[in-house]
Order: sequence, then structure tokens, then C-alpha cells
Amino acid sequence: MSQKQKIAFRILFFLYIAAVLYLCFGRFDNAPSIELNLWGIPTDKLVHFCMFFPFPILAFLAFDQYTKTVPHTLMFVGVTLVVGLIIAVGTEWGQASLTDYRSGDALDFVADSAALLLGSILITIWDIRKQKK
Repeated sequence: MSQKQKIAFRILFFLYIAAVLYLCFGRFDNAPSIELNLWGIPTDKLVHFCMFFPFPILAFLAFDQYTKTVPHTLMFVGVTLVVGLIIAVGTEWGQASLTDYRSGDALDFVADSAALLLGSILITIWDIRKQKK
């Protein structure tokens, strides 16, 4: 990956983090109403899943030079997963305690965690396969 690509992915990663924070803490009183369930899953849980799924993927694209071996990949993905979980906990805690217009929800954290875990597994598989070639 070229230096310009690394910089572009890092900028994209930090813009993504800013977007997640905006979505978690923004006021959306005038937003159009949407269906509350999709395939029996609450829509807000699907939104949380979609918000956090890209985190490990974008982190990997921004910082993949640290994954030269399988142990390095596992360490990188583990750290990325923990950081993502900290952000997920922080957003739920922040919504519950720092705002009067949002509330924290443990099931939102479950959706965030599932997305982070799936993204982490996919990146791990992809990077290990890439190393074996």
C-alpha cells in the first residue's frame, strides 16, 4: 500500500469515528420516522450494527502495516476489538449520562459488539489468508 493510500485510509477512519459520534450524540428530532422492525429485528439495533461493523475493517486498512505475521494479526485485531468495545460502551454511557435527549441501551451495545466481532473475524481471516499467499 502506498503512503498516499495509508494517509487516505487514516483520514477516512477518523472521519468515520466522527460520523459514529455524531450519529450517537446528535439530535434527530426532525428526522422522518422509519419502520420500527425489519425482519423482526428493531431497526435501531440494525443501525447500531451497521455503524460499528466498519470499525475493524477501516482500522485494518488504516494501520495494516502492523500485521506482518499471524501473531501480529491476532494482537492487532484483539486491540482493535477492545478499542471498538470501549467506544461502544462510551457512546452508550455518554448517551445515558451526558444527554437528556438520548438514552443508553444494553441491547445497542450487544448490536455494536456483534458488529465489531464479525468485522474482526472477517479481517482476521482475510489477513491470515493474505499472509499465506
